[in-house]
Amino acid sequence: MKTQVAIIGAGPAGLLLGHLLRAEGIDCVIVERQSPDYVLGRIRAGVLERTTTDLLDRLGVNERLHSEGLKEAGFALADGERLIRIDTLGLTGKYVTVYGQTEVTRDLMDVAPERGLEIIYEAADVALHEVDSDNPYVTFEKEGVTQRIDAQFLAGCDGYYGPSRKAIPAHVAKEFERVYPFGWLGILADVAPCHEELIYANHERGFALASMRSRTRSRYYIDVPLSEKVEDWSDERLWDELAVRLGPEAAANMTRGPSIEKSIAPLRSYVFEPMRHGRLFLAGDAAHIVPPTGAKGLNLAASDVAYLSDAFTRFFNHGDNDAIAGYSAKALARVWKAERFSWSLTKLMHRFPDDGSFERQMQMAELDYIASSEAAQTSIAENYVGLPL
Repeated sequence: MKTQVAIIGAGPAGLLLGHLLRAEGIDCVIVERQSPDYVLGRIRAGVLERTTTDLLDRLGVNERLHSEGLKEAGFALADGERLIRIDTLGLTGKYVTVYGQTEVTRDLMDVAPERGLEIIYEAADVALHEVDSDNPYVTFEKEGVTQRIDAQFLAGCDGYYGPSRKAIPAHVAKEFERVYPFGWLGILADVAPCHEELIYANHERGFALASMRSRTRSRYYIDVPLSEKVEDWSDERLWDELAVRLGPEAAANMTRGPSIEKSIAPLRSYVFEPMRHGRLFLAGDAAHIVPPTGAKGLNLAASDVAYLSDAFTRFFNHGDNDAIAGYSAKALARVWKAERFSWSLTKLMHRFPDDGSFERQMQMAELDYIASSEAAQTSIAENYVGLPL
């Protein structure tokens, strides 16, 4: 098989890239090692920046997004006693949309056949070859038969554990990582949200987040030590802890219910440089991971794809090589800013094991300053809704 761009990974990054390329008449094929049901079974983020929703609007894959998505004009930071509202719409003129990553993936998958986007699912042993040559290719096994795709470019959208990043030689790579000493214990339940907007809470007992997937489905988190096990947290125990950490106003409006899904996700900040080597380009989690504080993961993948699809379009349709050459530097400039915001919000809202009374007072002073400063709120709002491309 031959194509112009071979895309590894059929998560939202790979699907977005594939659709954007097909819309420009560029030939591409997506290779995914898992089944469609497995891909859709991943419970992930649900807050979309304007950058991400603009891409879906551009593709016309937005009917459910606009009919079911919840437009959020702000969010709140809680310090145990009060809610400090960040008016993102008033401060920036932009809102975010609550719409699950699973739903984004489903929408992109559903329209793929009618738009001529070929996706090969359940491709085993995917490997990338000769990425620094003019003739890169991908091999995989499908139903016991080894197959090969020759392409002009390869796009690694296969996440942190995929093969794409590993195809870049160690001597040209730089890795930056911060592993956090806690994870997020999350519960998904079919209950009404406790508040109309998201709440990030800093309590003396630890962090909590109140979020939602819809008007009838809620997602809550608390931070726990990495040694904790999900089975040690009954629904009742988790609801009790959430009520304490979120504070009295949120707790008074919290509806409890049985969990649909419950899990612990470790937190890390990670960046891989460069995001391009030869004919291989990385996008999304293949190149960077952010802690979920601030909801940057999927949105950062979308901005990578926006840059990369533009670079490929300029190359194939206009003979312009500059965007291809500049992709890594341009994408990384935005990646590091998003990493900074996620890291700083994580530091502000969580209790670290080594923190003492001084660090606690610094957090409280920072939250008090944010509560009284429009400048501080504007800075947070600008980052939360997404910096411009």
